[in-house]
Amino acid sequence: MKRTILSFTLAIVAVCGYSACGNKEKKVEKNDGTTEATQVQVKEEEDNAEGLTGQAPDFTLEDINGNALSLSSLKGKYVILDFWGSWCGWCIRGIPSMKEYYAKYAGKFEILGIDCNETQEKWKAAVKKYELPWLHVYCTRESNVLIDYAIEGFPTKIVVGPDGNIVKTIIGEDPAFYEFLDELFGK
Repeated sequence: MKRTILSFTLAIVAVCGYSACGNKEKKVEKNDGTTEATQVQVKEEEDNAEGLTGQAPDFTLEDINGNALSLSSLKGKYVILDFWGSWCGWCIRGIPSMKEYYAKYAGKFEILGIDCNETQEKWKAAVKKYELPWLHVYCTRESNVLIDYAIEGFPTKIVVGPDGNIVKTIIGEDPAFYEFLDELFGK
């Protein structure tokens, strides 16, 4: 009996851990008041985030040292907004590649890690533990940054050009992101 309960608990934890980096299924209210899950809505939301264009919405958040840091202060260079959390397995798996490309194209872009959905203590501990050399800001629950950038899953990486316009959005830990960086900076 104990093994059955333990197995059931582990299965629930695994499912929750798998889905923690982004909700891939949404509940939609039907005309009769009931709800149903739909993959179509999720695909539309991903298309909306990936189709985000134009001027990147400016924001000011607190950096790891407690100072205000705004996106507009980085204008004039390429900036990668990396929406992540230490609770997100895919975010953590992507750190070695992010560090590799940050070193590979040193000085050609800046990464601004935007922590989401955890305490400041856990965020600061993760930056230290994984030795993340780029800029970091803490996204409070009161901030509109996730809404302004249509963030639905983690990690999400948004490339902002020197002119402040959104160049590319990649949702998830996708090799296409690194291929894009090679195309953009490998010239």
